[in-house]
Amino acid sequence: MGLFDKIFNEGTNIARNAANSVGSSLCNKSETFTFQFLPESVEQLKALPEASLDTPFKTAALTLCALCAWAASPAIGKDMLNFLKGPAPLMPGEISFINERFRDNSPLLPFSYFEGAKPGNDYTPDKPFRVTITSNAYSKRDDTHFTVWIKSGGADNPREVALRLKPSEGKWYLVEQHLLVGIREAKSADPWA
Repeated sequence: MGLFDKIFNEGTNIARNAANSVGSSLCNKSETFTFQFLPESVEQLKALPEASLDTPFKTAALTLCALCAWAASPAIGKDMLNFLKGPAPLMPGEISFINERFRDNSPLLPFSYFEGAKPGNDYTPDKPFRVTITSNAYSKRDDTHFTVWIKSGGADNPREVALRLKPSEGKWYLVEQHLLVGIREAKSADPWA
């Protein structure tokens, strides 16, 4: 055993134990986030208290805000998502996928996750904007990977957001989101309404 092996191994174990205890304390819970306004720039996003990214719930809530911004301005949404992805920014395929999802679906799609938004009111959320993020017994995949779910007013099942902890920073970063899938048609777009 080398002179520094014990130091390195203890440091690794400390980080692993911290990640382990954080991950298990986050299972089977819900957190509701309230936004008086939705951020319109990456600077506004970074100014929000949730931008500490110290829980996967905060990162997931801001992911929803970033997707709402993308619906209005892809460039701004991309900047926000790159901040939330941390050391692994959006790849060209991810950007293309998100752009395609917005072409195929309504720009109202990300707003459907906020309280009060439903097909009958054309997915107009209540104000202030509130979103509830949930976890369950299966959320923790390992010491640094965690999945949360968000319920849409236009779908029967909640959709997932996968996150990863960077232990050296204590921050949870976005890995992938499955929020941009179809929802029920808004009343104003439904010819049978």
